[in-house]
Amino acid sequence: MMSETLPLLLVPGLICDSRVFAAQAAAFPQAQCLGGWGACDSLAAMAQRLLDKAPERFALLGHSMGARVALEAYRMAPERIDRLALVSTGTHPVAQGEAEKRYALRDLGREQGMAALVDQWLPPMIAPDNRPALYAPLHAMAAEQGLPAFEAQITALLSRPTLESLLPTITCPLLSCTGALDAWSPPAQAQAIADAAPRATLEIIPEAGHFLPIERAEAFNAAIARWLNIHP
Repeated sequence: MMSETLPLLLVPGLICDSRVFAAQAAAFPQAQCLGGWGACDSLAAMAQRLLDKAPERFALLGHSMGARVALEAYRMAPERIDRLALVSTGTHPVAQGEAEKRYALRDLGREQGMAALVDQWLPPMIAPDNRPALYAPLHAMAAEQGLPAFEAQITALLSRPTLESLLPTITCPLLSCTGALDAWSPPAQAQAIADAAPRATLEIIPEAGHFLPIERAEAFNAAIARWLNIHP
């Protein structure tokens, strides 16, 4: 089966859903968006749920936290994954002060509600010039996920496994891609992923922040198409 016709699984990130990938679903008929982690509070549990729902062999693209889920799926079943795309993400361990920042958002949500949490969390995720058009729909999507989902997902992120030894073992075509203006997962992190994986391609998309799939959908779709056309 050619990579262009293999199922393309899209995995959204923290408090996101299929709306992040609307432009990709429209551009690639083989695309399927997975998500809806429920009470899953570990990346391994999320990855197992992904594998349980996935076809036997597929291309896998994860955005942000979804990329870390995708890496765990590769760790569990590399033989099923034809190619892997890691988008707007990093592979670094929990940084000093990260837990406190995430718990502060959790506490804000508990005290003032999910909308207030998203008001604090979302703006730095979108490049400034893209905020006027995208802030309202992205805010609605994130707020609809609810506080229990946010709490479970930050628990998963704060207990994330190390990845340094995994990246060099990834032998399939790997796309490492981020927005040039992504303050959360900057180009240096995408470069580090590309440097560590033997068959990696690096793509830095101009004028895009952390929500690259929706901020610069056309350029991102072109990067996906190039990745899908790489011989397995």
